[in-house]
Parts: sequence; C-alpha cells; structure tokens
Amino acid sequence: MPPQRILDAYRRERQDPHFDLARFVDAHFKVQQLVAHDYRAERDVPLARHIDALWSVLERHPAEHPGRGSLLPLPHDYVVPGGRFAELYYWDSYFTMLGFAPGGRPHLLRAMTDNFADLIDRFGRVPNGTRTYYLSRSQPPVFALMVELLEAQEPGCGQRYLGALRQEHAFWMDGEHTARAGEAVRRVVALRDGALLNRYWDDRDSPREESWREDVATARSTSRPQCEVWRDLRAACESGWDFSSRWLDEDTETPDLHTLRTTAIVPVDLNALLWQLEKTIARLSADADDRPGQQEFERRASGRADALRRIAFDAQAGAFFDYDWQRDTRRRGLTAATVAPLFVGLATRDEAAAVAATTQRRLLAPGGFATTERHTGQQWDRPNGWAPLQWMAVRGFARCGQQALAHDIRARWLKSVKVVYRREHRLVEKYALRETPAQHTRGGGGGEYPLQDGFGWTNGVTRCWLDDPPTSGGPTIA
Repeated sequence: MPPQRILDAYRRERQDPHFDLARFVDAHFKVQQLVAHDYRAERDVPLARHIDALWSVLERHPAEHPGRGSLLPLPHDYVVPGGRFAELYYWDSYFTMLGFAPGGRPHLLRAMTDNFADLIDRFGRVPNGTRTYYLSRSQPPVFALMVELLEAQEPGCGQRYLGALRQEHAFWMDGEHTARAGEAVRRVVALRDGALLNRYWDDRDSPREESWREDVATARSTSRPQCEVWRDLRAACESGWDFSSRWLDEDTETPDLHTLRTTAIVPVDLNALLWQLEKTIARLSADADDRPGQQEFERRASGRADALRRIAFDAQAGAFFDYDWQRDTRRRGLTAATVAPLFVGLATRDEAAAVAATTQRRLLAPGGFATTERHTGQQWDRPNGWAPLQWMAVRGFARCGQQALAHDIRARWLKSVKVVYRREHRLVEKYALRETPAQHTRGGGGGEYPLQDGFGWTNGVTRCWLDDPPTSGGPTIA
C-alpha cells in the first residue's frame, strides 16, 4: 500500500502495549528475494564460458521492478554485482562493463552508460547505488571512463554525454566558491595555498539505513560526537573502500572503525579520477568547437595535477599518498590508490618508475596487487585483493612503460581467480592474497558481511583479460 498509509498505521498502532513490530512489518511489506544468489557453474566448464553465462543471471530489466520500494527505476537493462547486491552500483559498474564486449554483450555498454546519464540528469549525481537511501552520496567518479569505453565501440558518441559529464563535475565542485583557504565545503577542499582538491563526503550525518545497527554500535564505542562518526562512515562508503585502515587515524595504536577520519583526507585516487573527468570535458568541448569550455577545463585539470603532485607525491618514498588536509600532512600508509595517477595518465614517467619500484617491493603479493600494507580485519586491507585495483595497476603500469610489472600483476591475479574457480566453481567479490602456496588461495574475508558470489567486477576484469592475452614481456598466463 502507499508508504504514507503504512506510516500512519505504524504511528497509530505502536502506542498499543501489545504492538508486535515483526507482525506489523510482515503485514505491510514484502521482502525482496535475491535472484539466483546461489548460482554455481557445472564442473569442468571453462572460465570464460562460465562468466558469459553469468551475464544473463546478473542482468536486470526495469519492467520487472516492483512498483513500490527503495529501488530507483532505470530506463534500460543493467547488470548487478551479485549476491546481496541486487541493485546497480556506481564504480562497480565500470569494471563490470569491461567484460561486456568480450562476453558477447556489447549492447549493454550503451544501456549502462545511458542509465548513468539518466541518474545524473535526474539527481545531479550518480548515487552510490540505485536505492533511495543512497541518494546522499556518490562513489568514485568513473562516468568519464564509461563514456571512453563506449567511444571505443561507437566513435563520436561522446558528445551526447558532455552535459552529463559537466553536471557530475559541478556536483563534486559544489562549494568551490565559498571554501576559504584551509577549509572544506562539502566535497571541496581549499588547501592553505588556495588550490582546490576534493574529498569524500555524505550530505547526511546519521547512521546508514542499510547498516543502522552497526553504525549505532560504532558511534557508541567512542567519545567523539556521534554525527562525526556517522558522517565519516558514510564518506568511506562513498569512497568504495568501505572499510580500510586508509581512513583510520594513523596516530592511534588500535585500528578501530570509530577512528575513521575520511572527511579529513584528500584521496589521491578521487582527485586522479576528477582530473580524468576534467580532461574528458576539455576534449569533448574542443570537439564541439567550445573554445572557452575547453580552456576552462584544461586550466582546471592543470591546476589539479599541480596541486595533487605537490601534496601527494613523496619522492623519497617513491609513491603517491593521501593527504590529511586538517593536519596539513601527508598520510604515511601506502595503499593501492598510489597507482591511480598512472592509470589516468597524470603521472610522469619518472614518477611511474618510482611507484613501480615501491609497489613491487611493498604491495606485490603472490596472488596479485595488495590493497594496503596493514592487516586490520577490514575488507579493504591486506590480505584482500580486489579486481578494480588490479585493473588500475595493470593498465597504469603498462601505460607508463612498466610492461613487465603490469604482466606480472595480471598473471598473479588471474592465477588467484582460476585456482578458486577450479576448486569452488565460482567467482567472488575479493580474494585473499596470502603468502601461501597456490592451492590455499581463497576468497577474501573481513568487513560487515559474508563473502559474496557473482561477481560483477571480478567477471568484467577477468573476462577482458581472458579475451586479450599479453603480447610481450612478463610471465605466460596459463
């Protein structure tokens, strides 16, 4: 029935001393059932064929959506990650889309890109996921990468998305005209020298609807104002790295979740992706003979690159690091985000060579490219490895002339995926890249929920690499 009628009934009936909440929910709501969440391949099915069969399992059709609920309607078909994730997620989708063309579903590239353009048109941003409770935050801005991916299939199509790209940029830069030096407004951080960069944020400072009980418990475990804790939890979700020591206070001995300082950090990968967005807008503006637009976004991109290089690159350590704008200091923890400037083409060859040497020494694991150096029990920390980070590392190192390292990471990751697939006949959300023999490779752990099958971005990255074998250098991928 209409939500307002349910709310009115709840307010009226809860005053009864015999009110039964479970019975009320059962009478007024229908629980959405997960679709094919326990899908498994038959034994001895080749990995590529298994992934291709999964596209139809994970595909959703808007005409089939219920009329009432938290799910945001979309105009076109789309692919969900899998498991508990039964809706569209923003940054997951780019890496999932990598596998569409090799998997015989090129039409989904246009459908998915148009869905994200529609979300930007309706809400002014791409929400974290297509649920009403995700509308207060976004995720890493990869829409420009989606457009670039579609352009490779449909040359010249980028112009139709220029307005949406500009609108997404405006969302991330909301507050740039009011942020004073050394302060932040929403997602905009004005450095002490006046340069503008960005941080993750959420417009709300209450517990997350999807993890209410967990967030209330986290806030109760600290003397910090609860609204600060909840905002930092939400901002970490906008980062896609939920959760990681990357966002924890480095000055405390115990890596507890209540020490999150997400909104105090200028992330290197977020700003690299926004640089890519600005470069894309400048390119498409030039194609449209919009000289003022081209100049504006070239200027923005140049200023962002200079500021990011100045605060994030540590020549002595040979890597890019996040920056704590509140304490005016570079973060100490090395994370996989260090490859983001290489991935988008912002890093110089010398910087890329330094990052290659550092990550080979500190982040290369037997099963692929490690997420961080710390073991905290959080899922975006060691020992877990994630498909999107493997993709950015491989593409980034290859782009900057570090072909051998790129091939090495790719081979190690594919071996991890194949070992688990041969044993368990599934692809999973993340993998534990432990210092153990290959036969002990397994799916990753940690975090707020059990390991999920499916899995969108693992399928996309793996399928792309299976269909595009390396042509030179590096170890052979069996």
